Amino acid sequence: MQNIQLGNIKIEVEQKDIKNIHLSVYPPNGVVRIAAPNRMDLDTIRVFALNKLKWIKNQQEIFKNQARETPREYLTKESHYFLGKRYLLEVIEHNYPPKVILKHNTIELHIRPDTSEKKREELMIEWYREELKKITPKLISKWEKVIGVQSNEFGIKKMKTKWGTCNIAAKRIWLNLELAKKPLECIEFIVVHELVHLLERTHNEVFVGYMNQFMPKWRFYREELNKLPFRHIDWKY
Repeated sequence: MQNIQLGNIKIEVEQKDIKNIHLSVYPPNGVVRIAAPNRMDLDTIRVFALNKLKWIKNQQEIFKNQARETPREYLTKESHYFLGKRYLLEVIEHNYPPKVILKHNTIELHIRPDTSEKKREELMIEWYREELKKITPKLISKWEKVIGVQSNEFGIKKMKTKWGTCNIAAKRIWLNLELAKKPLECIEFIVVHELVHLLERTHNEVFVGYMNQFMPKWRFYREELNKLPFRHIDWKY
């Protein structure tokens, strides 16, 4: 991985066995990446990036101004999201093992007295992880049949710049933990996106063709996902 610096904008460059050059700006913090053919020298890639600089800055500005969740303190009446729905947190203190319970309009966080904010956060993160783990296998199984592929395993982890990734060699799919807060159709879109990578490695015309075939409304779901509030971060270019 190489880097190009254009003023205060750092661009990550990865050269690989592809035919065309691809430029991406990733939410939530506007990381810029270029995938370029092995044959292309760095000066040519730099000229390409310079020609796209205005577009890059526009995309970064969109992400910078995107609605964001306020920092969470894990207190009663605080808003939290699950599968796209807003819930009010209800913190219940008692001397029993901690747990999280989803109710109709609330998420109950059962904790021992004097539980720290960090521990409350850890309990919520683990709950989100387990809930996403329950949802994902059904979605993968459904879309494997439609797409005609077979993955070996999936995992959930925190990611700063991607909603999901696919290790093609291992046939392993990773999903961003933050997806647990997003509507189910957005989670489904990411699952389809990563499974399609088992047919086509790069985001080329073939990949787009598969997405159009299997999920005609994928662009709408992508737009909806990227319009939703991001988790709170300290913005840095």
